[in-house]
Amino acid sequence: MENLQLENSRDISLRRAEVLKSKIEDYLSIKDSIPKGLSQAREMKKLEKKKKILTMLSGTEEDWRQWQWQLKNRISDVEALSSIISLTEQEIEAIKKVQKKFRWSISPYYLSLIDDDDPYCPIKLMSIPTKLEIAQKLGKIDPMAEEYTNPAGSITRRYPDRLIINVTNECAMYCRHCQRRRNIGTLDQHTSRHALKDSIDYIKSNPEIRDVLITGGDPFTLSDSAIEWLLKELHAIPTVDYIRIGTRTPVTMPQRISDHLLSILKKYAPIYINTHFNHPAEITTESLEACNRLANAGIPLGNQAVLLNGVNNNKFVMRLLNQELLKCRVKPYYIFHAKKVIGTTHFNTSVDEGIEIMEYLRGYTSGMAIPTYIINAPDGKGKTPIMPQYMISRGKDYVKIRTWEGEVIDYPNTPTRSIDSLLNGNKSPSQ
Repeated sequence: MENLQLENSRDISLRRAEVLKSKIEDYLSIKDSIPKGLSQAREMKKLEKKKKILTMLSGTEEDWRQWQWQLKNRISDVEALSSIISLTEQEIEAIKKVQKKFRWSISPYYLSLIDDDDPYCPIKLMSIPTKLEIAQKLGKIDPMAEEYTNPAGSITRRYPDRLIINVTNECAMYCRHCQRRRNIGTLDQHTSRHALKDSIDYIKSNPEIRDVLITGGDPFTLSDSAIEWLLKELHAIPTVDYIRIGTRTPVTMPQRISDHLLSILKKYAPIYINTHFNHPAEITTESLEACNRLANAGIPLGNQAVLLNGVNNNKFVMRLLNQELLKCRVKPYYIFHAKKVIGTTHFNTSVDEGIEIMEYLRGYTSGMAIPTYIINAPDGKGKTPIMPQYMISRGKDYVKIRTWEGEVIDYPNTPTRSIDSLLNGNKSPSQ
């Protein structure tokens, strides 16, 4: 009898396994066609472009490995750009028109990732201007109303116990979907020491602030000495529990994660870093190494992707991105719904697309690979999590829930009794 029951259990388990396998076949059939930075073909193309860029800039292999060289030699000239990547006359004219209104610049490293054989290369869409930036007049300059959440220095404060310090407007590459493009201007400018001191004084005088996020621009475009000064000042405030840094350099200029920078970061633990991968094509041998170096230094890593039309508004692309991030020891943290910033609205998607992506992450991949989908409420009203509806209704003593496979179940929802009432036999529920 036991053997018969075992066989029946095994048969049931095998049938269930086949059902589960069928649910992922659509993803497996398309997974290998999604551009990946770590693919052999893409790595070869990257190396070819790297050679062209080094020749154009009279650079060496040693130069390429130096973040200062990468930052100094950002490409922001259409003629130089067109000598490296394939551009049509229409694209060249569009860039010339856009740059009169919106600045653009790209690190040599990130430029080497563009695939000329893909007309809709996600790297190119995120870094090179198109006519769409000036074709529409929609969007706002400052949809987050940061101007009205700045109580001192270069602070943005939207929440009770945490705030942002904006330390620069400089980036290794100016993303075409940037929410702060109003700050980019025409020149790179780090926040003055005076404004930073005002920010630090504000934190000292408001002890409820326990979490400080350093952002920009990109904080890692600052010198090592400037970074250390700021970290030391913040770390010395007893009411600050930890420091967060938002940086895209592991993606756009991974050379920045140097030994000296790591030695600085390790001094001021706990530090958390959130970076910004949007597509699997951005995960390369160099960006993987940068993430590994940070993780090996004991720094927890998270990722804040932005949902972008034509780049990652696809349930399979986002699933692969999140799975690849975990291999880099980066925890998918947020998927942000793109803000309606002037010049970027062609990247906007529907909320429905975001919900569909979340629907096809839950249950279809590890919970570790599932970020929170966030809409930033307009005018600085804060992050609002958005998710598929799993609780359908509720009754007197039950809730009706929907599983990730769509099965509807009544689940008990009995009132909680306090430990005291349970121990003493009191049947009344806890208050």
